[in-house]
Amino acid sequence: METPDYWVILKFTVEDKIYYKVFASFVGGYLDGDRWRMNSGIVSVTESDDSYLFAGASGSVYSCRKGKYRTTAYAQQILEGFMSQAYDVKEILIEIMPEDTNWTQVEYGL
Repeated sequence: METPDYWVILKFTVEDKIYYKVFASFVGGYLDGDRWRMNSGIVSVTESDDSYLFAGASGSVYSCRKGKYRTTAYAQQILEGFMSQAYDVKEILIEIMPEDTNWTQVEYGL
C-alpha cells in the first residue's frame, strides 16, 4: 500500500476512452528528495473517515488522506511536463480533477 503525502486524480481522455489515475507526491527528507508516482489506473475506490483507498489495475492500493489534495512543487513540475507533452501530441487530454469531486461516484472501469 502506498500512502502519499499529497495526491491528485488525473483524468486521461484518449480518443473516446477515459481513464483515471492517482498522481501521488511524497515529501523527501534531508538525504533524499521529493518523489512522485502514478498508479496504473483506478479500478475502484472505498472511503473511510479520513481517507480514500484507490485500487489500481496492477493491484496496488493508494491510501490518500482527505485534506491533502495537492502536489509538492517538484511533483507539480513533473505533472506540468506531462500535461504539456500531452497537449503537444493532441491525442491525449490530461486534466486534474476538481478537489470536491465525489470519488465514490466516478465510473472508473478500465
